[in-house]
Amino acid sequence: MTKVFSGRKGEVEALRTVDLDIRRGEFVSVVGPSGCGKSTLLMLLSGLLGRSAGEITIDGTSITGPNSDLGIVFQQDVLLEWRSALDNVLLQAEIRKSDMGEARTRARELLRMVSLQDFEDAYPRELSGGMRQRVSICRSLLHQPPLLLMDEPFGALDAMTRDQLQIDLLKLCAARDMTVFFITHSISEAIFLSDRVVVMTPRPGRIERVMDIDLPRPRRLALREDPKFIGYVRELTEIFKSLGVFKEE
Repeated sequence: MTKVFSGRKGEVEALRTVDLDIRRGEFVSVVGPSGCGKSTLLMLLSGLLGRSAGEITIDGTSITGPNSDLGIVFQQDVLLEWRSALDNVLLQAEIRKSDMGEARTRARELLRMVSLQDFEDAYPRELSGGMRQRVSICRSLLHQPPLLLMDEPFGALDAMTRDQLQIDLLKLCAARDMTVFFITHSISEAIFLSDRVVVMTPRPGRIERVMDIDLPRPRRLALREDPKFIGYVRELTEIFKSLGVFKEE
């Protein structure tokens, strides 16, 4: 798969010959430098952006336009300020004209799983950044999508909130048979969350390597002190050094 953008100064090749298979139920993270096409890749998977060449298929179906069966979480929570936390989650059900009784039960269960059961009636302005992003994740999961796309969802959060949301996300994934495609700039975050980590080159983005992460689940924060975890961090860091992303001299 290839993606080329046309601009005032000519064509810009964002992605070059990207070939990737994702297994059902797998957590795959993509890590790479800014501008390497990570978010473009996610938008292509969602069908919100058209490819220039190649093919994208999900469960054997070619993606040629927006795919309403999946869930998407962006870096910004994009909550509606005039709706409560619960009503923001339920927005998805309203748009899909789902059974609202069943949707309300699922929404409350999702909010409980991320410790927001006491904030159902709170408005976004009354929530912290991490709490808002939890609501956004719950909204994306309300229709029980088989595939969840996440574009740097924790990038704007402080370190402690980010750690907690990583744990919350893994808990939600463990409770559902769900495939996750996760974009991040953080090497350690990619390793902590994933079954596999996809390493992207600088633009035009290509897959430099796909690394299997052989670490036990459920994941705990203490895992980051494990020598095997540290070894993965070192190995990925060396790859980015070889690509010229990290320059120490």
